Amino acid sequence: MTTHMLQMIMILFPVGILSGIVSTTAGLASLVSYPALLSVGIPPVFANVTNTAALVMTGFGSTVSSQKELGDHKKDLIKVLPLTIIGSIFGSFLLLQQSSASFTKVVPFFILLAGLLLLTQVKKTSANKQEIALDGSTHSHKRTVISAIVIIAVLLVGAYCGYFGAAGGVMMLAILSSITSMPYSSYNALKNVSLGASNLVATLIYAFNSHIYWWLVLPLGLGLFVGGYIGPKIVRIIPERQLKLVVSLLAFGLAVDLFMKAYF
Repeated sequence: MTTHMLQMIMILFPVGILSGIVSTTAGLASLVSYPALLSVGIPPVFANVTNTAALVMTGFGSTVSSQKELGDHKKDLIKVLPLTIIGSIFGSFLLLQQSSASFTKVVPFFILLAGLLLLTQVKKTSANKQEIALDGSTHSHKRTVISAIVIIAVLLVGAYCGYFGAAGGVMMLAILSSITSMPYSSYNALKNVSLGASNLVATLIYAFNSHIYWWLVLPLGLGLFVGGYIGPKIVRIIPERQLKLVVSLLAFGLAVDLFMKAYF
């Protein structure tokens, strides 16, 4: 193993821990891990697919750590999981059809949108909001419309996560927080598991149709597993408002940085 390879491994393991924590607390894993892969010289599209492969480990870590939250919401998970997987399949094939140049130019806007969505969620934590149970316990004439909107939204988030995924967790949190009365820690756990499955499906597609830097997946993935395990424990004790506010500001900063690199 060369010195350069060893240095990258030493960088990516702690980056993975931080990224896993950010992912499982606020849904912005790629805010940390994707730029790290770019910084070690991986081309944008390959950095994205390598990042997706590593993020699978976040799903495993958070699943182990979130048994308390998941125990009472397995039916809710069954409703969300297939939609994210179907969306992920579509998004993964879409990514494979795009050039590296077009991908680089569109990424900043994805992250900016995610930051705006997260900021909206920060504001909601300080106000009373209408909450709708996942079991559809609303008036019957509203139920069909609400269900259709939720299905489309979750499919689109799954597709986005298969395509790129940075801040896809933020988008999923925004959807789940508006349709459920369960606590943040519970629907955050649903988000972690469903997007972990989405990443797994996307990785299987990328493995046969793109190039994954597997030797970088190992240290990054191990770090993501550790961070994914730690994150749900943090969510139980730190108010979501503070977490989301900090990450939204980081998202805006990353969006500006990647925009400048792509267009100037």
